[in-house]
Amino acid sequence: MDRLLVVVLSGAMAIAQVSVASALPQQVANSRPELKSESASVDLPALPSVPRGKSTIVGGEILNVDPVRDVLTLKVFGKQKIKVLFDERTQVYRDGKKTSLLELAPDDHASVQTVLDGTSVYALSIHVLSQSPEGEYQGLVLNYNSDTRELTVSSSLPREAIKLIVPVNASVARVGQEAISSQHHGASDIVKGSLISVKFESDSKGRGVVSQMAILATPGAAFVFSGEISALDVHSGNLVLIDPRDSKSYQVFFDSAHLPPGHDLHLGDHVIVTTTFDNARYVASLITVE
Repeated sequence: MDRLLVVVLSGAMAIAQVSVASALPQQVANSRPELKSESASVDLPALPSVPRGKSTIVGGEILNVDPVRDVLTLKVFGKQKIKVLFDERTQVYRDGKKTSLLELAPDDHASVQTVLDGTSVYALSIHVLSQSPEGEYQGLVLNYNSDTRELTVSSSLPREAIKLIVPVNASVARVGQEAISSQHHGASDIVKGSLISVKFESDSKGRGVVSQMAILATPGAAFVFSGEISALDVHSGNLVLIDPRDSKSYQVFFDSAHLPPGHDLHLGDHVIVTTTFDNARYVASLITVE
């Protein structure tokens, strides 16, 4: 009888232990604090708008792509290599078709639309070229050697002068306002201080060779702009207007003494400005408020 009682008690204890053990996971689970995903409750900050400012197109060979730091190294035609930043806002195209940033690779030849982001160079868009590498560039003529036909051009970006070769058969033409485009043009326009835009290709030696050149302005040339003032700084004497005839914006430097008597300039004013291209900028000689 005593043995039977011991067996019964042992069985009861075993059943109780099993019941407690089976209940523990549920009790532990119920005692745990509820975990919430931070990613579900925290919104990622939106990307800022792309840097504003005058953009410049440069062409060259991609030497390296660093997807961690979001920077690529570009060997610009006729110049040393430069570092160019990129991110999700950068548009990438291969032979005209939109593609992914992941498709960028060393040895690709590309035409890159760049803009300054602080002191860094940022890529607004990257056009990868499978065929013959080419590019576009706009800037001021720093030097032109008519014997070697070597041209040095500087853009608005610091330290971004490039060297190009201008072959005899390169197309050189004045474009823009009728007053300048109707005058005689040719290689004689390639002088220090001229504002030009060029299209070029790379030859077998890796040099940039000009195929087309547009003379946008020459030192001393007169221009008349008409449009609304989109930016104004009277203290430093400069304004930006958008000319509806070509939908381009122009920065003009002025002396307040050239303003009509009793007239102040305001944002949104429609003005006619007579200027001279001098020292790499448009300088107003007369401003008329309409």
